[in-house]
Amino acid sequence: MARFSVALWQWVMVVLLIALLEGAHAASICNIDSAQLNYCRRAVSGKSPTPPSKKCCGVVHRANLPCLCNYKAVLPSFGIDPALAMALPKKCGMKTPPECVA
Repeated sequence: MARFSVALWQWVMVVLLIALLEGAHAASICNIDSAQLNYCRRAVSGKSPTPPSKKCCGVVHRANLPCLCNYKAVLPSFGIDPALAMALPKKCGMKTPPECVA
């Protein structure tokens, strides 16, 4: 039963993220505007990711990082490398929250 709940929760999160990222209007998620997530796209995807831009780091600094870390399991569905995403805080001069390390 617990496995089903986790799988259901992850599925709901994927659907929610798709809706947020594909919608005509940007929505706020974890203290950031979903449209601003694209500022970090090149730093967290692809075979040769670029260092995070100043705009990306600005987004990371404003974000509720423990909240964003809850989405770690669904990141590959969007072409995002979770390891690269979890490394962004450090690359932007911040501490990575303990919730994001495990």
